[in-house]
Amino acid sequence: MSEIGRKIYKYREEKAISVQELALKVRCGTKTIEEYEKGTLIPNVQTLMKLSTALDVPATELADAQYHKTI
Repeated sequence: MSEIGRKIYKYREEKAISVQELALKVRCGTKTIEEYEKGTLIPNVQTLMKLSTALDVPATELADAQYHKTI
């Protein structure tokens, strides 16, 4: 699991949001959310922003060092 994946999973669980619910909010498939959480897929900056909005956390909190320059 990647750092971003761990954080997505952590905040999703803390807020009691299902994978399906998060996928609807972000407008992607459930498989995509699962892949983000496993770390097999890394969200682009636009998707990271959607995830942060859906999870109600700052994008910088979700992002690891590779994103901090672009957010």
